[in-house]
Amino acid sequence: MTTADPIGLVEYIVRNLVRHPDEVKITPVYLDTSLILELRVNPSDLGAVIGKNGRIARAIRNALASIRDKKIIRDDGTELSFHRIQLEIIDE
Repeated sequence: MTTADPIGLVEYIVRNLVRHPDEVKITPVYLDTSLILELRVNPSDLGAVIGKNGRIARAIRNALASIRDKKIIRDDGTELSFHRIQLEIIDE
């Protein structure tokens, strides 16, 4: 099993898509076997993150699906593995 960084992956992709990269915020919510990534961006950047007919959001979710069974090492050194990684784009 290899290591993966789903938060870093989403942050890298989204920061390169939006006009306000400093306003990209990702909040991880850890559940038993799932990880939910709550993504918040500047309201004017929502279209860039979602894409036409949701294509960009779907592509990001597909990238997350490809690493979901990989081992994730948190900052405190604990190892996690998730069967599901979900991206939620929060519209505020």
